[in-house]
Amino acid sequence: MPPIKNTAILGRKVGMTRWFQEDGTNIPVTVIEAGPCVVTQVKTTEADGYAAIQLGFEDAKVRRAAMPQIGHDAKAKTAPKRIHREFRIDDDEAEGFELGQSIDVSVFEDVKFVDVAGTSKGKGFQGPMKRHNFSGLEASHGVQRKHRSAGSIGGHATNLGTGPKIKKGKRMAGHMGDERVTVRSLDVVHADPEKNLLVVKGPVPGPNGGDLYIRPATRLYKSKARAQAEA
Repeated sequence: MPPIKNTAILGRKVGMTRWFQEDGTNIPVTVIEAGPCVVTQVKTTEADGYAAIQLGFEDAKVRRAAMPQIGHDAKAKTAPKRIHREFRIDDDEAEGFELGQSIDVSVFEDVKFVDVAGTSKGKGFQGPMKRHNFSGLEASHGVQRKHRSAGSIGGHATNLGTGPKIKKGKRMAGHMGDERVTVRSLDVVHADPEKNLLVVKGPVPGPNGGDLYIRPATRLYKSKARAQAEA
């Protein structure tokens, strides 16, 4: 099996539930269907300019797949995949991977913390109170019905304080959600290679059924770094 430190996997969010520990307490967890993924391409510095591994997850309907996609995945002797994602590796680690190799959740058996990336739920067009947690204006007797508005914005017109346009970065109403979010250092509670399930503590971005990218945690606090080193 390839080195743990540079191994990632694709998956799907199943949903949230609770996990009872040995002492009887329960913690909120998210169940993820992680893999199995197929190595659909191995990139090297000589041929591609950098070393990376491309993974494919979940079979796509052949009638909905493009011919280049079908031919690309056929080189790995697998059906066309719905999702493809690559991650960088070192040049000397490329030898541990080969086309058609299957990577499942067992790569996280000795990993205590993971980073999970996904697309957050789309909220549509929202006002500043929901989008930026503004407190709003007064809502007492005699006040106009503007208690959920952003208030004055003229003082932030350009960097000088005056001008024909709003200063960049001004927090206002607008599109909310539907963006890539990474939740770092989630505790791995359980890994089940037989059912391709990974259970992590806490929430992960996106709705149930959303696509996820899971990798070993890249940035840990001291306490979690010690726990990972002891694993």
